Amino acid sequence: MSDLPRPDPDAAAHSERVAARVRAEIAGAGGWIPFARYMSLALYAPGLGYYMAGARKLGADGDFVTAPELGPLFGHTVARQVAQGLEASGGDVLEIGAGSGALAASVLEALEQSDRLPANYLILELSPELRARSRDALARRVPHLVERVAWLNGLPPSFTGVVLGNEVLDAMPVNVVHTRAGAVDEVGVALAPDGARFEWAHRPASAELARAARALALPDDYTTEVGLVARGFAASVAAMLERGLALFVDYGFAHAEYYHPQRRSGTLMCHYRHRAHGDPFFLPGLQDITAHVDFSAIAAAARGAGADVSGYATQAQFLINCGLAEVMARVPPEDTRRYAPLAGAANRLTSPAEMGELFKALAFARGIDVPLAGFSAGDRRHTL
Repeated sequence: MSDLPRPDPDAAAHSERVAARVRAEIAGAGGWIPFARYMSLALYAPGLGYYMAGARKLGADGDFVTAPELGPLFGHTVARQVAQGLEASGGDVLEIGAGSGALAASVLEALEQSDRLPANYLILELSPELRARSRDALARRVPHLVERVAWLNGLPPSFTGVVLGNEVLDAMPVNVVHTRAGAVDEVGVALAPDGARFEWAHRPASAELARAARALALPDDYTTEVGLVARGFAASVAAMLERGLALFVDYGFAHAEYYHPQRRSGTLMCHYRHRAHGDPFFLPGLQDITAHVDFSAIAAAARGAGADVSGYATQAQFLINCGLAEVMARVPPEDTRRYAPLAGAANRLTSPAEMGELFKALAFARGIDVPLAGFSAGDRRHTL
């Protein structure tokens, strides 16, 4: 894409290695693979995928900025909900996809200040580069608490405490479907006639995927994503949870808004050097590929695994309920040097034009029955 920055030679060579891996997969599968498989390879192929290789992803010198990267305000505020969950359940904290470690450091700081530190802060992070960055961030910001932190390679068989995930579900591979005259096609990836580039290609959907798509009551001639992987993950988290709370913050919609008739092209979005675009075949391995979260499906998966959905709200409402203003009030407005960055972060976190409305918080729980502070007002569970 001509309007996007070009990679340096080493990065371009890495992308070509990723593309070669995908081409081999397509050839081995008879000329076509589901988009979910392409997305999995582009993001998570060992040693090659976007999250598994060494390129910097988060922050000003990466490809995108998440809420914890804006400063400690987000984490210090979210920690209030984490603290309530720990008080109700006991146990530990398990953060899924800790990224740079900014959220973990901020949550640990706030939990220490409120005397609610768990015995263990567990981190499930698949990216070697982000594991290293999170270790460095924690060692720099909370060195005396690092002994409480442990990194996991997968979900534990059971867990008590609070599960926390920020911008995790959107990066899980999605299947793409297209409706036509009552039938459902799966939109996958094939090689273009030149044998090098990738292109979209349709095949009849599998029985499972067609069933999931038909349950959405999609209009005809409509392309969208079905997040089977995220649904399965949510069910696994709910099944793992013996007693406690799972809280996910991400961008997305409830069912009716996600599959609105006017959203006929889906929500796939790519992020490369702080530019968003819609071509997932651009420089595979060098860009993030995401899809908005269908929170209705996530909630249904959690319920199906025995959890109770405890709250669903916009990020802005959730943070306000958790005491965002009180956290900001710790810094006097007269202290411009410290207060100005807080005010800027608060605006990005809560403004409808920024992250405030598009991002949502969803909580599900098992074995605890307390009204959650983050959903004390503006709870939208009725829309799920």
